[in-house]
Amino acid sequence: MPVLATTTRLAGRASARYGPGMARHILTLSCQDRPGIVAAVSSRLAEGGANILEANQFDDLETGRFFMRVLFDGADDADHGANLAPVAARFGMDWALRGADTPMKVLLLVSKFDHCLTDLLYRWRSGELAMEPVAIVSNHPRSAIGPVDLGDIPFHHLPVTPTTKMDQEARLLALIEAEGVELVVLARYMQVLSDGLAAKLAGRCINIHHSFLPGFKGAKPYHQAHARGVKLIGATAHYVTGDLDEGPIIEQDVERISHSDTPDMLVAKGRDIERRVLARAVAWHVEQRVLPNGKKTVVFRR
Repeated sequence: MPVLATTTRLAGRASARYGPGMARHILTLSCQDRPGIVAAVSSRLAEGGANILEANQFDDLETGRFFMRVLFDGADDADHGANLAPVAARFGMDWALRGADTPMKVLLLVSKFDHCLTDLLYRWRSGELAMEPVAIVSNHPRSAIGPVDLGDIPFHHLPVTPTTKMDQEARLLALIEAEGVELVVLARYMQVLSDGLAAKLAGRCINIHHSFLPGFKGAKPYHQAHARGVKLIGATAHYVTGDLDEGPIIEQDVERISHSDTPDMLVAKGRDIERRVLARAVAWHVEQRVLPNGKKTVVFRR
């Protein structure tokens, strides 16, 4: 399950300092917890002329790990990286520094269901998602997806059969590398990635599925749920691993239903849940709000 952590926002100071020549950056880090981490990081940023706009932190008392995300403005990434390196080495941090105003390059995979794809593209075009869709890949031809406005986004049809699966995955990986893809989103892509590809995409591939597993596996899960008289339906967004549908969870949501709901009504409600759960997971990932924590995640929500 994701762990939700605390947030401190300094919006007043941000508006006072932010302006031309002031780029925004996101620092994420994790390490063994010990006294002085927050003080060391914030002091080092201040010494480098940075202004902290938002700070999040979480202490995992079970593992003794400390997690932190800092949004700040200042000079170039390289300057802050060199400035922070001694602190990172001192505390043994796993850390990353990224420009907050640079959209993340995203590859979208889809089969025939277009509701998640349509929703992500709408949110991207409306400015809700800080991403750049560089390509859309499907195991079905363009005509099978439906009337989705892809605009100028390149579409690639990579049909998958048992005999072509590995070759198509090789083509997919080549596309990912050629386009500099930073995140792969399975927007209702109804193919299981091989263990090898899942390993290469570890921590940067998000999937969405109904949260009936393992109770309702296989085809028509909503019909199975209806037959069992369930009272809650839901969806789960998680990182893809070699263990099918068991990767670290980023976000989940549910909706209460009743005996009067038909299977078609469950499908419609399920589509809505899937859309919003996947959108939140993608948004939090591209904003560097999700940090790995073993088989779980730490999620610094907005």
